Amino acid sequence: MPDAYILGIESSCDETAAAVVRSGEEIVSNVVFSQIAMHQPYGGVVPELASREHLRAIVPVVRKALADAGQTYQSVDALAVTQGPGLAGALLVGISYAKALAFALDKPLISVNHLEGHIHAVLLEERRKGNYDLRFPVLALVVSGGHTHLYLATRQDNSWSYENIGHTRDDAAGEAFDKVAKLLGLGYPGGPIIDKLSRHGDSHAVKFPPSQLKHRDRNDQKAGRTYDGPRFDFSYSGIKTAVLRYVETHNMQGSIAGRRKALSAIPQPKLEDYLSHCDKQTLDLVASFQRALVEDLAGKTLAAARAYDVATLFITGGVAANQELRHQFEKDAAQEGLFVYFPSRPLSTDNAAMIAAAAYHKFLAGEFAPMDFSAEAGMVLK
Repeated sequence: MPDAYILGIESSCDETAAAVVRSGEEIVSNVVFSQIAMHQPYGGVVPELASREHLRAIVPVVRKALADAGQTYQSVDALAVTQGPGLAGALLVGISYAKALAFALDKPLISVNHLEGHIHAVLLEERRKGNYDLRFPVLALVVSGGHTHLYLATRQDNSWSYENIGHTRDDAAGEAFDKVAKLLGLGYPGGPIIDKLSRHGDSHAVKFPPSQLKHRDRNDQKAGRTYDGPRFDFSYSGIKTAVLRYVETHNMQGSIAGRRKALSAIPQPKLEDYLSHCDKQTLDLVASFQRALVEDLAGKTLAAARAYDVATLFITGGVAANQELRHQFEKDAAQEGLFVYFPSRPLSTDNAAMIAAAAYHKFLAGEFAPMDFSAEAGMVLK
């Protein structure tokens, strides 16, 4: 089978990314333009600003990806772009540009679900290592700022299918990290900051009760969705509220205000800056919050693995870069006799290499997108 070079484009949230991937297994180039500095003053992603920054960045990012790969617009075999889920305006920037390129170059265009991209980030890494012998079925936890989903993934020839057996009913895990960091005056993005600070606190100092989900998801009931097997849903609004109550009952507002002011005056705070403005109470709270959230993610994922008798776990998405999460899953999976795989940290967060990799099996099957397709902010993975 001849090599196929696919140019991937990703713009679902606050990273403008482009990559060239050979035959779904070799990253030839991977360029990511991050908007973190733009959104930091607001403590989260502002959709209108994200769309504007994508418009500015997309042409130079794609040009650099092609140049780094030693490719041209004419030499790539196909283009792939994220269709959803994500921010509608941000998605439309990538889709509009990809459509224009595909039309001008007379190249096939492949639309990709962002969540499938995260799953294929793991597959891409394993192919790079020469590991083609994965045991099925695979249970994939996709956990990021906007998503916390569990999928049973199966493969038949080059075709992949996915069954959702669990999702968050409110905040995604990454969103909970960001909101707690904002509440404690630690800045944005919250996940990496909390991960680093947690190593300096007592993770058992504050007791957080586990989330209790006693009823079916009302959104599923409204949509008329039914499931044959057991569900393993998540909820993180409760632990976020518990952190807020702890702050209020322990009168931490003054120290938080001082920390927020001090850190905002430092252009790019380092770990020692955060530590110098965090007392033991704050470090213990942060460590306890992370432990509770990680244990919930791991506990429900392993329970789902037992219920569905899976052989392999994929842990992917931005939160998969969290060090405690990786250690917890490696320990728990070993006890269960399961294989567990993560993407490398650069491929855990949003990138275009995973989009190009996920497009390869569709390229082989000739599953090309019609030119009238559009963004789907709430796109479902099937």
